[in-house]
Amino acid sequence: MTTVFHKIITGEFPGRFVWADDICVAFATIEPTSPGHVLVVPREPFAQWTHGPSTTATHLFDVARIIGQAQEQAFGVARAGLAIAGFEVPHTHLHVIPLRDEKDILLSRARAASDEELDQAMTALRAALISMGHESHVPASMGSPALS
Repeated sequence: MTTVFHKIITGEFPGRFVWADDICVAFATIEPTSPGHVLVVPREPFAQWTHGPSTTATHLFDVARIIGQAQEQAFGVARAGLAIAGFEVPHTHLHVIPLRDEKDILLSRARAASDEELDQAMTALRAALISMGHESHVPASMGSPALS
């Protein structure tokens, strides 16, 4: 199955990556509900999060938790939110969202962000992940999911 997320992961479409490992990647959504909103996406596509292997689901949640902690640090928010919907792209993805209030979790509030806004937010998030000791999972280039 080829999806827009598969095309981002393979470099056919551009992406702003903050995390990469053998199982998943995390990159900016171009329509965030708040600055720093990212998607955690398995490299292997499956249409619904309930259809994938439990080991992959566990890994996605572990990565989402780490990214949420980094969002709290990078954006000074009290908490990070997590949403799984999947209607817009049939490739499992977890929305990890810095929450300033409960409205930030509403995916219906997503709006296009400028390249500058996305770059600033992802640079801050990448720096937070590195400061937390996760540099081995932060891609060398924000534009690529490659680790070396």
